[in-house]
Amino acid sequence: MTEPARFDRGHTDDLMTFLAASPTPYHAVATAAERLEKAGFRQVAETDAWDGTSGGKYVLRGGAIVAWYVPEGAAPHTPFRIVGAHTDSPNLRVKPLPDSGAHGWRQVAVEIYGGPLLNSWLDRDLGIAGRLTLRDGSTRLVNVDRPLLRVPQLAIHLDRSVTADGLKLDKQRHMQPVWGLGRDVRDGDLIAFLEETAGIPAGEVTGWDLMTHSVEPPAYLGRDHELLAGPRMDNLLSVHAGTAALMAAASGNPASIPVLAAFDHEENGSQSDTGADGPLLGNVLERSVFARGGSYEDRARAFAGTVCLSSDTGHAVHPNYAERHDPTHHPRVNGGPILKVNVNNRYATDGSGRAEFTAACEAADVPFQSFVSNNSMPCGTTIGPITAARHGIRTVDIGVAILSMHSVRELCGADDPFLLANALTAFLER
Repeated sequence: MTEPARFDRGHTDDLMTFLAASPTPYHAVATAAERLEKAGFRQVAETDAWDGTSGGKYVLRGGAIVAWYVPEGAAPHTPFRIVGAHTDSPNLRVKPLPDSGAHGWRQVAVEIYGGPLLNSWLDRDLGIAGRLTLRDGSTRLVNVDRPLLRVPQLAIHLDRSVTADGLKLDKQRHMQPVWGLGRDVRDGDLIAFLEETAGIPAGEVTGWDLMTHSVEPPAYLGRDHELLAGPRMDNLLSVHAGTAALMAAASGNPASIPVLAAFDHEENGSQSDTGADGPLLGNVLERSVFARGGSYEDRARAFAGTVCLSSDTGHAVHPNYAERHDPTHHPRVNGGPILKVNVNNRYATDGSGRAEFTAACEAADVPFQSFVSNNSMPCGTTIGPITAARHGIRTVDIGVAILSMHSVRELCGADDPFLLANALTAFLER
């Protein structure tokens, strides 16, 4: 069936490429950095002295990236316009002693990261990827993007209670994947395999940050291809859109300083040196002000005029569980980005933030929707309130409505990523 003419799907095609290239936060920021480099941005080291020259710059730290563009003639007190997002997703991460097994099966010991829908990881073909640290302190990315591991589900014949009581999974006992056969478990086998895969001499890897991922590629779904199924859309969808928006804003003459801040560790509280509750963003913004000859007064003026859009996925109304949603707020896929509101500050949006986002959407000719949780259901949170409180920056929570959040494979409207990117571009250009 020929795909109907709707929106330009080039952006969504590119998102699929970005998702496939980014199985971990480390790969996500490397992919974003590569795109920024091609657009003329250059990496600056936190250990170097910074200059006040104009142009695009970025800082990499672990699984986080902060990138910004200083227009010609920007004053030290010029405010920032920030798109905030996060690079991590719930998954299964390799333990410090990974080699395990029982009853003739070789397994990899994993720890649960964040709050994944555990059942979605069962009987999936999984690869393994992440960051390897060598004896000299350097790091190498590794990505085994082929069926390597699997968490096998127990056959129904051996647990008839599943039919009556539902599936119950113990995180320690039931989520350890298999990756081969052998009665003798040998310490160091997994790392030796990854050294060989990455072309690293044996015994050189002394540290690792490794995680599993589904090797099934993103794909259009539905009769008319109006849906997109894929991994890690929470929240690489926003990282991708923010990267595209920053490059678009840098190609013009923005009145403010556009920024992309993509953090790690949102899924477990953001409290790390690469998380939104750490000092990374504040340090970068302050150093940018001071590098342009600014004073503390200029820094205060710049921050006072700064606005951040915290972009993260939200909940589309679920056709099978509509009662779980607020009865008057039913965000729909392909209905445009959502404005997320919670009066108890689980989201940072207030009335002035709504006006800010409305103006950006109107400038981009993009429709938007409102999201609020059902009063009887707990509300999740984002980097938005953290950013607002830590830096004193006016922050607005937005995103794209999806289904199957925290599943190994999530679902969104195929047009919504393009609409979000357009709204973010208009916001950064204002």
